[in-house]
Amino acid sequence: MMTRWAPDAAGRLHNAALELFLEQGFAATTVPQIAERAGLTTRSFFRHFADKREVLFTGEDELPAVVTRMYEDADPSLGPMEAFLEGFRSIVIPRLLDYRKELLVRRQIVRSDDGLRERELRKLAILHEAATEALTRRGLTALESEIAGRLAVAIYDTTLEIWLTGEGHEPLEDILTDVHHTMGRMVAPVHL
Repeated sequence: MMTRWAPDAAGRLHNAALELFLEQGFAATTVPQIAERAGLTTRSFFRHFADKREVLFTGEDELPAVVTRMYEDADPSLGPMEAFLEGFRSIVIPRLLDYRKELLVRRQIVRSDDGLRERELRKLAILHEAATEALTRRGLTALESEIAGRLAVAIYDTTLEIWLTGEGHEPLEDILTDVHHTMGRMVAPVHL
């Protein structure tokens, strides 16, 4: 029986969607199927999500605020990458640790569909834009902000990818440190 109101409807819809995306693929899954699996109505689905893609990108609109907070909370004396690393450690890592299993499922689904991959790139662009704006407010030039923002997003994305594709035994903070050090060696000054 489908009810008009149900506790944790968004969570139930989210879980039902992930199950169906894994079982039959993202493209083959319909909103009515998701609602039925959750024991809710299609109308309930649309109260919580604009479309089925939004199930995988819930919280995307909060990303700029998280990035801004990372840089605003950082000690003003820190350089751009140090501020990013401090924010990643204090704000991002605690949010990610409890969701590794869900992030693995999400990653599998996103990688199975070209449209979702494109949407994932949009998310990275949102992160870059927010980082660039926050870095400019910290006093960097436009070029410095652009480069530091791109480096921060590359470190974030690479760190997350290594963490999710690994066995899960290496601490996320250690992966972050390794990625940062490796990237630093890659962009070290070249003497011509």
